[in-house]
Amino acid sequence: MSNSAQIGVTGLAVMGRNLARNFARNGYTVALHNRTAARTHALVEDFGHEGDFVATETAKEFVEALERPRRLMIMVKAGEPTDAVIQEFAPLLEPGDMIIDGGNAHFEDTRRRERDLRGQGIHLVGTGVSGGEEGALNGPSIMPGGSKESYASLGPMLEKISAKAPDGSPCVTHCGPDGAGHFVKMVHNGIEYADMQLIGEAYQLLRDVAGYSPAQIADIFRTWNTGRLDSYLIEITAEVLSHVDAATGKPFVDVVQDRAEQKGTGRWTVQIALDLGVPVSGIAEAVFARSLSGHADLRAASRELVGPQAKPLGESEAAAFADRVEQALYASKIVSYTQGFHEISAGSDQYDWDIDLGAVSAIWRGGCIIRAAFLDRIRAAYDARPDLPSLLSDETFAQEIAAAQDDWREVLVAATRQGVPAPGFSAALAYYDALRADRLPAALTQGQRDFFGAHTYRRVDREGSFHTLWGGDRSEVEA
Repeated sequence: MSNSAQIGVTGLAVMGRNLARNFARNGYTVALHNRTAARTHALVEDFGHEGDFVATETAKEFVEALERPRRLMIMVKAGEPTDAVIQEFAPLLEPGDMIIDGGNAHFEDTRRRERDLRGQGIHLVGTGVSGGEEGALNGPSIMPGGSKESYASLGPMLEKISAKAPDGSPCVTHCGPDGAGHFVKMVHNGIEYADMQLIGEAYQLLRDVAGYSPAQIADIFRTWNTGRLDSYLIEITAEVLSHVDAATGKPFVDVVQDRAEQKGTGRWTVQIALDLGVPVSGIAEAVFARSLSGHADLRAASRELVGPQAKPLGESEAAAFADRVEQALYASKIVSYTQGFHEISAGSDQYDWDIDLGAVSAIWRGGCIIRAAFLDRIRAAYDARPDLPSLLSDETFAQEIAAAQDDWREVLVAATRQGVPAPGFSAALAYYDALRADRLPAALTQGQRDFFGAHTYRRVDREGSFHTLWGGDRSEVEA
């Protein structure tokens, strides 16, 4: 078989199929492989007119169809299926060839695989791909890791098929070595969880406190999408809320079970943040909210718990409240991104990845699920100050949150009085208040730890670690 294909894709479910079509549409010859050959041939039959495909049925044929250095993209489930595919193809490859893992792999798995393949001279490129089915076909945001050498060969191809930001720049950047790309994608998904939770809380508040219908709330979200909240998730929220179920004539959102599922990347974001000692409380609350929604028996057993009597607002009060919710949503979103970028920075330091936070925010401006207009301002903030300790340290964002905070607090007061859960809004505000506080109760916590476990403490007035003899004369000794 002629080695004419510039890239190969194995694993032709929805994402793999659409990425293969995307490459072909952009002028590349694409070798195709799937565990079941029927899916390979179906792709060629249905979409062969879009570009040049080479259908193969065996791993050997697939590898032989690729030009050197071979670029082999695997689009299969994370975990054992990915390991199995790598084990199948690696023996057929040669030094300099590359395997591109475009699935949602755990970054530690990517680090292990990259290390193992590096010993054989093969490049493993762990690549985050965001944008879903539509993005894969028409232009996703792409977050590749791996070696600089592999990006020199692969990068131009990824840049060509990627989404383009409003300024025309490709939404792809080399994130860093080994697992950096999958780490960045993981945090992207964590921010996505938080973003969706905050939008859900805004919807619930507008419905249960302000008394708006789903169709009215859709109109409110459409208005918000013309301003600073302009984003893909706000856009599709309006579409979902305005949709009417054909079978019942009810709002679509009212016929869907209120149980949100998850695939694990948000949970990973929180787990790794705990390992790194990074507070991502907004993302954590979003993960826990999805988890709580799925505990149907627990929720059913708690239906009789007493809460306040809900009193929907009058028309003029409702309109004013909607404006306050917009402020709370915007401020909370800034906090979510702040926490996400803090985790990326901490991961970069921990694993020596040297991730460019400005470049990451730039590639999230198009193609990905969390794409939003204000990401351009995040990019500008990090470009101006690469050592920016927090987005909240940026003068513009700090001013906006300062202007929003009274409304933000009023929204949470209303939520509490009306018994509407708003864990995302609450966590975001608590994070903001904790950062700006002169003193935190952590001093008391450390005193308690010293009392029961002799864990010591540090003083504000001199260097060193100390312990109080709590069970004795309560004198202080140096530890």
